[in-house]
Amino acid sequence: QVQLVESGGGWVQPGGSLRLSCTASALILTNYAWRWYRQAPGREREVVASIIPAGGSTNYADFVKGRFTISRGSNGENTVYLQMNSLKPEDTAVYYCNAQGSAWHTFGTDYWGNGTLVTVSS
Repeated sequence: QVQLVESGGGWVQPGGSLRLSCTASALILTNYAWRWYRQAPGREREVVASIIPAGGSTNYADFVKGRFTISRGSNGENTVYLQMNSLKPEDTAVYYCNAQGSAWHTFGTDYWGNGTLVTVSS
């Protein structure tokens, strides 16, 4: 059974950093496109960053460009990371990991983690 488990959230002061992890079980990282989403209270879920591990291409929402970095684990790690620097109070949200099938045999699959809360405040 496919599972995505996020970790690394918590409280941090403005200007601080956190690294979120999304560890996947029962799937092969390179067969999926990976995205981090976030949802702040009272707001819709929005895409933060994406990566296609097979080719290494990444994309970022304008509001995190230059501050956040999405990456895949090395040495066979089945993990996708989101390094978040220069955090702002408006980055406060629940962050979710998402995997969408990008290979012919995984096309149409869509998996989500349960989210990890990031709180940025002084």
